[in-house]
Amino acid sequence: MTPRSRIAPLDVVWRTCDAAPECLGVAHEPYGRCLAHLTPAEAAELLRGLTPGQALDLRGTLLSEDLLARVLDRMERHLGRARFDRAVFTGPARFGEVVFAGDATFDHTRFDRLASFYGARFLRNVSFREARFLREFSLHDARVCGHATFDHVTVRGDALFGAARFGAPPPTVAGNASIQKPSFQQASVQKASFQKAQFHGFAAFDAATFHGDACFRGARFHRAVSFRGSDCGASAEFQGARFEGAAYLGPMRIVRRLSLAGVRACAPLHIDTGGCRVVLRAAAVLGRLAARLSDAEVDLRDATLAGLSTVTRRSGRLRVTSLDGLDADALTLTGVDLRGCGLGGLRRPEGLRLRECVFAAPPGGLGLRLGWPPVRWWSRRRVIADEHLWRGWAAQSADEHAAGPAGDRAPDPARLAVLYERLRPGVDDTHVAADFAFGAMEMRRLGSPRGRIRLLLSLYWLACGYGLRAGRALGWLALVAAVAAGAVCWAAGARPEGKPTVHRPRVAVVRPAASVSRPAHGLGG
Repeated sequence: MTPRSRIAPLDVVWRTCDAAPECLGVAHEPYGRCLAHLTPAEAAELLRGLTPGQALDLRGTLLSEDLLARVLDRMERHLGRARFDRAVFTGPARFGEVVFAGDATFDHTRFDRLASFYGARFLRNVSFREARFLREFSLHDARVCGHATFDHVTVRGDALFGAARFGAPPPTVAGNASIQKPSFQQASVQKASFQKAQFHGFAAFDAATFHGDACFRGARFHRAVSFRGSDCGASAEFQGARFEGAAYLGPMRIVRRLSLAGVRACAPLHIDTGGCRVVLRAAAVLGRLAARLSDAEVDLRDATLAGLSTVTRRSGRLRVTSLDGLDADALTLTGVDLRGCGLGGLRRPEGLRLRECVFAAPPGGLGLRLGWPPVRWWSRRRVIADEHLWRGWAAQSADEHAAGPAGDRAPDPARLAVLYERLRPGVDDTHVAADFAFGAMEMRRLGSPRGRIRLLLSLYWLACGYGLRAGRALGWLALVAAVAAGAVCWAAGARPEGKPTVHRPRVAVVRPAASVSRPAHGLGG
């Protein structure tokens, strides 16, 4: 059975070859047969009628390497409107440096050998919808000025798109004045679509430039894929894509959004970009996730990260918008702004590591309220956005989004106390860890019913700030010492004054003792 022995599809709209019922080649008049079934003399006569820049119709034709080379040489590798729909290239298809001045279509085309479009220039649109490449496919250094469609293509070998440019203004071809630039409306179509494409070999998009959107929705990469040094002027869409090999998405520049929602990565996934929004909603990364971002926003809602994962701020501001439903074994956030991101929706908060992150803070200064105590001075401690939302505090700054956490359930003190305790071991900063411990005790106190336990916790908070505010304990000690000293002074000063006591000196009188004497003899006695 020949490669063309198949039933003609119903969507063929051209007149097919009369040489064989199974041949789908477009019939050329006056022969009624396709180019592949013409005699050598008829083929030579048909080729002599071709001129550079002319439209070429080889739909459904079986093309060998020699026949394709003769056609391109005759047209000086400059084609007008080119139609190769359902064509079969049995040998290497070499379209290197070919200029397609009109639209080029290769829909449902089969390339049995190498398909090389190295340095080709498509001044308008090009379409490879549902094309099959049984070997390598190279679009290296090619230029596509209009819309490029590669939907549902299958590449069995390697796919090379390095230094390709999609949506760029048409280049000026020296020495050929017949090539005209398309209108502004034509040049504004700047989209490269690879929806549900199958890449069985390596896929390289290094240094590729997408002046519009780069759409890879539902694409499947069976081996490694690389976008190092690529540039996307709009959005890069990978929704539902599957990476079975390592994926290197960067370093690359993306202006609007990098969407990886619903992707499944069975191997390491590297992301290196900035200045855009990165969406990883419902993504499943079974390998290692390494994201290095700058001036970006990250959405990790309902994502599953099975391997060692890191999200690192490279420069500028890195803001995480949502972590609700995130299931991560070990995720490290470095230099991330978490002031507007709720953490209550984490499935495993103990798997989160926080390094040099920015958290929300209570409103500073003196606070007045109707409850007890009526006057309160808020300390500058770090709090998570869930507590910020529960207390109803206003946004910290004008540029901060006050949406807060968007979990399934509203935060309550009991859940917040447990959340603080589970997050605290993953904090590298001792001050932040102490603030989280304080927040856990504060939520436990406020969540306790009125009674003995709440009274004890309130006294504990009032005395020394749950053992975490040494200044408060020293203040109370100083106050007690001052009160004691004042009491002593007051007691000493309150004693009534009496008359002074006169101390008279005592004079000791010494009296001699009486002596017994005998009368003297010789007196008249």
